[in-house]
Amino acid sequence: MKSKKIIIMSVMTALTLSACSSGETSPTSNVSSSSPSPSQQPKEVKLKLGLPGSYDITNKKIIDGFIAKYPYIKLEIEEAPWADFTTKIVTNIAGNNPPDIWFQENAVILGYGERGVAENLEPYIKRDLKAGDYIDALQAAKTPDGKVFGIPHGVNPNALAYNKKIFKDNNIPFPNDNWTYQDMIDTAKKLTKDTDGDGKTDIYGFQTASSIAQGWIPWIKSSGGSALDTSLTKAAFNDPKTIEGLTRWADTIHKDKISPTREMQSNQNYFQNEKSAMTFLQYSGQVSLNKNKPDLDWDVVKMPIGFNGKRFVPMVVNQWLIYSKAKPEAKEAAWTFLKYYLSDEAQAFLSESGASLPVKKSSLEELEKLTTKPVNKKAFTKGIEEAGGTLDENPSWNQWRAAATPILNDILDGKKAPADGTKEIQQKVQAVLDENK
Repeated sequence: MKSKKIIIMSVMTALTLSACSSGETSPTSNVSSSSPSPSQQPKEVKLKLGLPGSYDITNKKIIDGFIAKYPYIKLEIEEAPWADFTTKIVTNIAGNNPPDIWFQENAVILGYGERGVAENLEPYIKRDLKAGDYIDALQAAKTPDGKVFGIPHGVNPNALAYNKKIFKDNNIPFPNDNWTYQDMIDTAKKLTKDTDGDGKTDIYGFQTASSIAQGWIPWIKSSGGSALDTSLTKAAFNDPKTIEGLTRWADTIHKDKISPTREMQSNQNYFQNEKSAMTFLQYSGQVSLNKNKPDLDWDVVKMPIGFNGKRFVPMVVNQWLIYSKAKPEAKEAAWTFLKYYLSDEAQAFLSESGASLPVKKSSLEELEKLTTKPVNKKAFTKGIEEAGGTLDENPSWNQWRAAATPILNDILDGKKAPADGTKEIQQKVQAVLDENK
């Protein structure tokens, strides 16, 4: 019994002496303090952040919010117009001097990942994020082997925009989410009008685009076709379904005559100027539309259901990437920025801007309640939830798209038959794919 008392008293004495010490705690101590010691203060770190398009694309509130929340991360911001930035970044990468974090198109990011320029973010995501809080587009930059090379700067899907006044003036019911492509074409024929009797069309039922996202991709997907096969290594322009889709795309101008030509559209925006009743609109297009024509009476519905019975909603997803050769502390600071970018606060700022959709589900739910035009924001949010898809993107997307575009323009202009043009596109695109294996 005596020996036990001695041990207990010794322990109590040690604790008393510890309590009367200078108050300093060791790094392994669990004792908390009312204010952190210098060793607990976050170490100052410099983070170089690139903004292509500057604050026209990235909401300044997000950057300011991050600076306020993480003052120990000293931001060095490099901003430039999009074209200038994307040209300069190639040189900077070659010189091992790019920003620690920046964003570009999804396809470019995939290419950077393949070349070892972009950090694999899959371990960061697994460590710090709850996948269920975000829509599937969070991992739009995911490769077949599970690597994720980017975090969405935002998501830009398509919907079918329509001019309410033109529909009302012609006593035709508004489009709805159950519309098919054939419904759209048939209605566009009814709305195409020569209003002054001079033999020339004054109002078109539809405005056909020549671009990939609002132009030919949705049309080929509506027929069950594609630009590349599922492996993204083989061209699929010679697929009869792809040819069928491109034929219907060009027919809107030359056969059905429901759309102005590409040349005519170079002189004006027919939908904005109330000269066309419908068009495929990318989500970000609302910003300029509401700014330039604030009194325009318009709304949107989901992209139509295709001739193949399926809906396809094209999505443009720009991605933030972290430079793989950045210093470890800069990588962690960059990831801290991305976690903030995906937070409720920053995603709300993104929603306010109208430049793109957020990827956090709770933020999308709040966005749907906004009363700014278009009112039916669920055409976009529920559209991508149901049928969102990227643009057959792979690491050589920019190259094969550049090879295909002149011939696609010839098809849309009626200079080449779709069956003939796609033979050329098939060869050119496959050559690019083979060079980039």
